[in-house]
Amino acid sequence: MVVIEKAVLHILDLANGSTVYSDALLEVKDSVDTYLTKHIEKSWASVSKKPGRFYEDSAFQKHLDAYLAGEVDFLAFSKTVARSLEHALSHAEEMTSVDVIFADVRIDDVRQIVLLKSDSHIGYTHQVVQDDEGTHNEIVNQATIMPSLTQRIDEFAFVDAGDKSIRVSSKKYTIDGEKIQILPEIVLECSLSPSTSDAVKALQKTAAKVAEDYGQDEVAIAAAAKNYLAGRMESADDAIDLTAAAPELFHGNPAMQEDFKEAVEDAGFTEPVPMDMSKEAMLKKVSRHRLKTDTGIELNIPTDYFDNTEYVEFNTSEDGTMSITLKHISNIINKN
Repeated sequence: MVVIEKAVLHILDLANGSTVYSDALLEVKDSVDTYLTKHIEKSWASVSKKPGRFYEDSAFQKHLDAYLAGEVDFLAFSKTVARSLEHALSHAEEMTSVDVIFADVRIDDVRQIVLLKSDSHIGYTHQVVQDDEGTHNEIVNQATIMPSLTQRIDEFAFVDAGDKSIRVSSKKYTIDGEKIQILPEIVLECSLSPSTSDAVKALQKTAAKVAEDYGQDEVAIAAAAKNYLAGRMESADDAIDLTAAAPELFHGNPAMQEDFKEAVEDAGFTEPVPMDMSKEAMLKKVSRHRLKTDTGIELNIPTDYFDNTEYVEFNTSEDGTMSITLKHISNIINKN
């Protein structure tokens, strides 16, 4: 549950040079409350966010501590951070106009400081025009449209007011020829660890690469990777240990197991990655396995059935082609 205590909107219109810092808090009620709550909930549930920790000399943390101690008010704190973001973005090749929302909220009774950053974009709306010929309606574009309730915020950060843990989703910008993640590296001044989504992608990509190197069935290994992830959901573990997946993915093949472990460690996954997504969201990602043949046929198979020859069987012919047999089907529904 999200409870918004304070919120403010600052407009960084870098394209037109008309940055506007608000001197008043947003009135969080009715449609504004709905808008902010939905986007905070959606961002909080995102699997793309990475956990992070402040550097020891982080200026953001010092400003945050001053705010939490009551030494500066919320508006002053938010303006300081927004100016840091504005300064960084003004030096980026991808300079654009930005809406920045700061909020002091409680999510499931835990106090969080929230930053939501969204690039302004063109939208279309109607306009009523009255002239000598009467009233007529036109379609016009509006270049400062904020994300709708069905869209996602581009970049965001959540900072736990208690333990100062951070969750960030950010993009890279080009400054002086270098690719930099402005939000964590310049604004927050924090280090980031891999996200749950990163771990899932690395597991599947690395498993497929090792299977390819050894001439093994990549489809079967991909299904085994999803089964491993589904198994983590059913256990008491709250983290994904990629190196521990090796014996389950490549049972009876020590060489493949070692290659897999080395690859994931080289990719930076030397420690288990905390689960930062709901079990329901993870199960949704791994509960089904989608296949597409070179003949254009597509199959969507429950992962639980993939290795069960009572329902699905894969066969390889002498000429190297494959066939897939689906068994024990009582009814087929036509879906257009």
